[in-house]
Amino acid sequence: MMTENREQSPSYKRVLLKVSGEALMGDGPSGVDPVMVDTVAADIADVVASGVEVCLVVGGGNIFRGLAAAAKGMDRAQGDYAGMLATVINALMLQNALERRGMETRVMTAIQMAAIAEPYIRRRAVRHMEKGRVVIFAAGTGNPFFTTDTAAALRANEMECDALFKGTQVDGVYSADPRRNPDAQRYDRLTYLEVLARDLNVMDAAAISLARENKLPIVVFNMHAPGSFGAVMRGEGLFTKIIEAD
Repeated sequence: MMTENREQSPSYKRVLLKVSGEALMGDGPSGVDPVMVDTVAADIADVVASGVEVCLVVGGGNIFRGLAAAAKGMDRAQGDYAGMLATVINALMLQNALERRGMETRVMTAIQMAAIAEPYIRRRAVRHMEKGRVVIFAAGTGNPFFTTDTAAALRANEMECDALFKGTQVDGVYSADPRRNPDAQRYDRLTYLEVLARDLNVMDAAAISLARENKLPIVVFNMHAPGSFGAVMRGEGLFTKIIEAD
């Protein structure tokens, strides 16, 4: 039986939200659902209005997956670069939705494309956030063979964030895919080592290890419900928190 998380509302000054590409699909099989993009933008705007500095890392799996393309014969590095470009498309969609709500934003890419975004420079990104701008990091780490989950853990540490929030299609971490296995167990709390030892499919091992080394809490929740980001920020609703062992 699922129980709603009820922990004391944590105090966050700066957080990174990882938005998976799949979370932007809505109920569709692929692509971008404008309604879902607006829902995510509204949630981010509400959190920023509460005084929290927010930056984002966006995935691209709703448009292109380099690993899947490699399985069909495409060169893995080329496939990953194509996937990075997909994250830029999603970043621009989110930027537009946020700016229509009056938010100041910057898209920064790990691969230079000066006509549409700023190159990623850590000190500049920090300055943007200090000025209250929402910074959207796109193109992963800029390197093939690294996922956007790893990029999220990396950027969250570089920005000295208090926590990494991962918005997905399900309300936390499960022992198996709950959409395929109704008997899957949902966890309220896990340690980094438990995630690695149980091979739970929440983030890749490099991302979990990077978070563990820097004691960066990870909070996994469902982005589909309106207001979910703000609720989880307040310690409410269903989510899984991944932290160091007590």
